[in-house]
Amino acid sequence: MSDLAPEAPAPGRPSAGAALAQDLNEAADRRARSRNVKALGRLTPFLALHKGDAAWAGLFLMTATASTLGLSGAVRLLVDHLTGPKASAATVDPWFWLIGGVALALAASSALRYFFVTKLGERITADLRKAAYAHILTLDPTFFLKTRTGEVLSRLTTDIQIVESLLSTSISVALRNLLTLIGALILLVIVSPGMTGLVLGIFPFVLAPLFLFGRRVRKLTMSTQDQFAAAVGHAGETLDALETVQAFGREDAGAARFGDAVESSFQTSLRRMTARAIMTALVIGLVFGGVVVIFWLGVHAGLRGEMTWGALFQFAFLSVMAAGSVGALGETWGDVQKAAGAMERISELLAAKPSIAAPPAPKALPVPARGEIAFEDVSFAYPGRPDALALSGFSLNVAPGERVALVGPSGSGKSTVFRLLLRFYDPQSGTIRLDGVDLRDADPAQVRARMALVAQDSPLFSGSAVENIRFGRQDADLVAIRAVAQAAQAETFLDALPQGFETPLGDRARSLSGGQRQRLAIARALIRETPILLLDEATSALDAENEQLVQRALESAMVGHTTLVIAHRLATVLKADRIVVMDGGKVVEQGTHGELAARGGLYSRLAALQFGDAAA
Repeated sequence: MSDLAPEAPAPGRPSAGAALAQDLNEAADRRARSRNVKALGRLTPFLALHKGDAAWAGLFLMTATASTLGLSGAVRLLVDHLTGPKASAATVDPWFWLIGGVALALAASSALRYFFVTKLGERITADLRKAAYAHILTLDPTFFLKTRTGEVLSRLTTDIQIVESLLSTSISVALRNLLTLIGALILLVIVSPGMTGLVLGIFPFVLAPLFLFGRRVRKLTMSTQDQFAAAVGHAGETLDALETVQAFGREDAGAARFGDAVESSFQTSLRRMTARAIMTALVIGLVFGGVVVIFWLGVHAGLRGEMTWGALFQFAFLSVMAAGSVGALGETWGDVQKAAGAMERISELLAAKPSIAAPPAPKALPVPARGEIAFEDVSFAYPGRPDALALSGFSLNVAPGERVALVGPSGSGKSTVFRLLLRFYDPQSGTIRLDGVDLRDADPAQVRARMALVAQDSPLFSGSAVENIRFGRQDADLVAIRAVAQAAQAETFLDALPQGFETPLGDRARSLSGGQRQRLAIARALIRETPILLLDEATSALDAENEQLVQRALESAMVGHTTLVIAHRLATVLKADRIVVMDGGKVVEQGTHGELAARGGLYSRLAALQFGDAAA
């Protein structure tokens, strides 16, 4: 029924799997050059919403760092008193109490730091996830022509999970170690400027592996995420069509393709882990090797009396702290890069702009609604097929309360009329008016609020019949819900369910038959009580008996409403006020069934095929 068909692959194009892998590698190459930690700056607006938690987290981060560094001073005082000429239990004990007090302060500060940093990270992640999903719901079909649903879901789940890991764990560790490193360096300069110069001399050798391996780690991380997103996208498509997959016996092929994608992602991830492991080993080895050399020099300085043993212990303590901080920063740097790549992908999603949006000053639709529709010389081609016009010079006026049926061969543009009327797309030329207002001047939400759609295959949702019908109007009470279910001939089978209208219907209501799902969709449309009804083969899934019952229900519901009906089965539109025959995206005939059948045109030929020559 749809006018939108997938494009055929170009001649000589590689297989789907090879093309997919090639596209992913090219995407990874492009992204790796552009991604950096600046992408994490997109989290700033979310952080600004929780300044209180951020302030507490920062405060306890500072006190925890100060307590850690304070231990070095307490140890120095203890050692100096132990090695002094007047050392005794009475002179030493107070310094143990000091160390114990600093340790308690460190424990309390660390616990509070963990709580507020983790809380802040979880809160920002939750806000990010909600904002991303809310934004996705505003995007129009054009976006999803270019991006698979599975990839979008991957960004909502896997990528945001990576960012969450950074915010709730890695960033806390990184900030703590960064502050510890800065504080330790300052104290090292105070304790021994000379040996601190040697410590700083090690830093270029420590940073070199970060820069040498960092870019490769980032590139491999991006490639891993892209490949996993592709695997999730393929899995989503396969599960959506699971019955078709099983009917054609393609379970093994589907599993093999998903397995290949996962295995490819794993192999890329393995290379990333190897590069990161080498980077970490080099950083830690260089850091602690340098510390040993410097400590050896310090011991000799102490033996020569050039520094006290307490100062030497403090210097060693601070050196170990600084070395540990650099090593930890080296490990968390990979997490930061990985999260930056994930945030870049999320940012791409948040930056996507719907091509259909309300103008800055939308024009209000007249109240009360009339339900008047006008297409004026409309031409339109889908974004994926710009050279193939779905509508060409299409004009149609529908008066308030009129019932108009659109008929014609597949691909003639009937469903496109509905998509443009619902403003999922804008035409390349021409004007579409609702109650005299150009749709491009109106808010799409207001336009759609005046229409109720029953598609050929109307998707339902998990939950009960009440929840599915109430999807059409959230404030509908049970009396209204039962009334529309009765009108759609759904009341009987819903009452027969174990819990009646409240019975869970399973994923996408698949526990119901096709005809039952369609009747539930009709009830959902009727509950909206809109001035315009759009029926796209609304009775196509019903048997002959129920089709007649639902047709009578729809005829009753259409009273006082403007109705557009798409139909292949002409028997369902015989009572329409006007039948519009479409072909090649144009109106070729219009009139009543009797008038069109007598003209000998396209409608007459279609009627002859369905009713027989005598009936036509």
